[in-house]
Amino acid sequence: MKRLLRTLGALCAVALLGDLCIAQEAVEAAAVLSDDPAEGSLSTAVEIAVLLTVLSLLPAILVTVTSFTRIVIVLSFVRRALSVNELPPNPVIIGLALFLTCFVMAPVAERVNEAAISPYNDGELSFEEAGEAAWTELRGFLVANTREAELQLFVELSNYQATDEGAEELPMSVVVPAFVLSELKTAFQMGFLLFLPFLVIDLVVSSILLSMGMFMLPPVMISTPFKILVFVLVDGWGLICSSMIQSFQVVA
Repeated sequence: MKRLLRTLGALCAVALLGDLCIAQEAVEAAAVLSDDPAEGSLSTAVEIAVLLTVLSLLPAILVTVTSFTRIVIVLSFVRRALSVNELPPNPVIIGLALFLTCFVMAPVAERVNEAAISPYNDGELSFEEAGEAAWTELRGFLVANTREAELQLFVELSNYQATDEGAEELPMSVVVPAFVLSELKTAFQMGFLLFLPFLVIDLVVSSILLSMGMFMLPPVMISTPFKILVFVLVDGWGLICSSMIQSFQVVA
């Protein structure tokens, strides 16, 4: 339980320090309010204001810079493929997606804590430097799980002049939308593959009912129990959760 709480806290810190645009504006706007502007640190009042501002954006940050999007979409596809649109209910799907997200993002959160949060708390880094360090670690995860085509698309749309260092210098305005687009594409591909075995069951049941002359009996009433039975026998939830976790590349 303590480890889970630490992971959740670190993920919130990733969201806080990873939002470099807000951090940069806060540092510039509050430079005169800092107790020691030369050190680049923020006063307590300004830190609280920045924290409250970023917390209001936390849901959007959670969806755009973590593994949550892919996981929740795939779980929703599973529910629809089983033809049980209300089971599991939405709170269960979202809760499972959140905990799987914590599991996937835990290594990233630990690296952010070591590179940015702990040095900032110890006074070794300024707020701006800590934000840059946190974004560097987070960007490694985002780029590693983003297709090259999506990155190239947003590089071209933004007219960004790439350097020799490549993806290591890509800005947030390029990396984040490319990552979200790549996650959507991957999630729908996984959802399509999940639908195929259940589609076969539907086709077999429909063919049997038609051959027996049961035109008025909805095939879904017969196929749904069989799909649930097959899904349970093969430990479907375990296989899906394992496959989703292994589909992410967590850079060392």
